[in-house]
Amino acid sequence: MDYQEPQIAEIYDLVNPWSQDSEFYLSLAGLRPCSVLDLGCGTGTLCCALAERGHWVTGVDPAAAMLDVAKRKPHAEQVEWVESSAQSYQSHRRFDLIIMTGHVFQVLLTDADALAVLDNMRGHLKKRGRVAFETRNPSVDWAGEWAGRRRGVHMPLGGQLIETLDILGRDGELISFRTSYCLPHVTLTTSSTLRFPSRQHVEALIARSGLVLRDVLGDWDGDPFDAARSREVIFIAEIAG
Repeated sequence: MDYQEPQIAEIYDLVNPWSQDSEFYLSLAGLRPCSVLDLGCGTGTLCCALAERGHWVTGVDPAAAMLDVAKRKPHAEQVEWVESSAQSYQSHRRFDLIIMTGHVFQVLLTDADALAVLDNMRGHLKKRGRVAFETRNPSVDWAGEWAGRRRGVHMPLGGQLIETLDILGRDGELISFRTSYCLPHVTLTTSSTLRFPSRQHVEALIARSGLVLRDVLGDWDGDPFDAARSREVIFIAEIAG
């Protein structure tokens, strides 16, 4: 999606409120302060929640408009904000936990991009650190579920935002769609393409990057992945040895 557009960045939190996935990643950091790198941090809600708990947090996102929203949130001053893609981010720091949430991994449409991110994660990870990210289970008919989807979201100052989603095409692992946000005085539209790789394919990419898979979960309660029933594929990996 075009999160470089300030108007779309401003409404992001309305259509993507705090939910169970955020609680899951917050719990991964634990109670003792640790260093966390959030790649594709968006509007920084999770980063700020981690900082509030005393963690040392770096939030990375390629969209300046999203970071502008993030920097206005409570505890934002405790977070290091970096405008960069996940592929090109570079720092001398090493982290206890590196996360990529909100299905951001699915915007990586080629193996080359996915490997670049996984290699970068490994390079910025402490020896006993962990990497965690998720994709949607490709066995689910996402295009069928999303086609013509329409939902209303109440706005803080009154009125309603109507979000609609239309499928534009499907090509192998890729699904392209258009999302429209109808507000009281304007309609915003953006187009996106996501990749839906298999669990086995992602595991192979993880292995090629030099990371070692630690766990594969199927939901935010921590249940094991079940290809027939799980909607999420949540990967947790670490450095070999």
